[in-house]
Amino acid sequence: MAATTATAVSNPAKPGDAATEQPARMLALDVLRGFTMFWIIGSDSLHNAFKAISETGVAGFFANQFEHRKWEGFVFYDLIFPMFIFIIGISLVFSLQKIVQTHGKGEAYKRIFKRFVLMFLLGVFYDEFMFKMFEYADKEKSIGVLYDKWDENMLCGVLQRLAIAYAITSVLFLNFSKRGLIAIFVAITILYWGALTFIKAPDQEAHSWERGKNIIHYIDNKIPPYGGSDPESLATTPPAITTCLIGVFTALFLQDKRRTLTQKVQLLVAIGAAITVLGYAWGYLPGGLNYPIIKRLWTSSYVLVSGGFSLMMLGAFIYIIDVLQVKWWTPMFMWIGMNPLLIYMSTNILDYPALARRFVGGPIEEAAGRFGPMLVAIVALSISVLIVRYLYQKKIFLRL
Repeated sequence: MAATTATAVSNPAKPGDAATEQPARMLALDVLRGFTMFWIIGSDSLHNAFKAISETGVAGFFANQFEHRKWEGFVFYDLIFPMFIFIIGISLVFSLQKIVQTHGKGEAYKRIFKRFVLMFLLGVFYDEFMFKMFEYADKEKSIGVLYDKWDENMLCGVLQRLAIAYAITSVLFLNFSKRGLIAIFVAITILYWGALTFIKAPDQEAHSWERGKNIIHYIDNKIPPYGGSDPESLATTPPAITTCLIGVFTALFLQDKRRTLTQKVQLLVAIGAAITVLGYAWGYLPGGLNYPIIKRLWTSSYVLVSGGFSLMMLGAFIYIIDVLQVKWWTPMFMWIGMNPLLIYMSTNILDYPALARRFVGGPIEEAAGRFGPMLVAIVALSISVLIVRYLYQKKIFLRL
């Protein structure tokens, strides 16, 4: 999952410092990116670990947070994907502004096209080859890798979604003013809501929010080779762009020199809380106007809720790191945040839980009882952190 990045190194402001003294890029953004990637690495193993401890109570609550909602609803794990798109929206502003200032718009378009193509093709490679690395025709004997079976939705995927959202949002940013971008955000939000709320699929007798029975999935099924894949399908791309636009608006807000960093943090948290409440409330509107939170349709209520939580988390990170300057806990997330694409690709090369079990599996895991899976999960995450630390120290980065 690659995001464009600014090049300046953070020199955080002190409490009350004027915005004019703020750097072009804050350490908090890299740490938030690493924080996001950390949960991508460990979500499955942590879900299983908490579930093994208990399916109820505190452990059950956390187990639930690390498993995507099958359809309607929202948990912590549903925040990770849109938060990364949100971060891309912030980063592309800093990156493209610098390119335009130093080399002009033409060079910016070249950079956008290059990164779009590379990210998209990496997504296809990841889904069609790396993802199948451990898929076998005969699973018991682990033979017969399924490379001969092409996925009909090979052009859909996480990296492909990131590539499209990045490219379209970047082009919009280069060609529209802030007011124009706000108008585009509002237009996409209203039109997408209207389509899902008032237009029934031609093959359905009545309007439905159910999977495969709504107008968005109907459109996707008519566009080969997408074939109705979700939540990275072609027809769900417009609201994903609005998620990226929230990041753009956030970057422009952070660049505003009329407020101190502390004031900006307060507004980020307040605005984030407000749109989160609005997103949840939208799902309960009466009279058929409700707009449920459905990640697999990337509904605009989902955009608001995930965007609101992203704003609040960014505000919290900026306050802790750049205002209070409490940084002792940041290196681990910095190591991950500076190498997100390589870490993401590695999850289908290295089986971290399997590696962990070489150290704490077998009798050790059994002796730990129901806490055995948690022990494995902690060691697996520790191995991944040690790897990214080594890569960071050796300055080995995979960037587009």
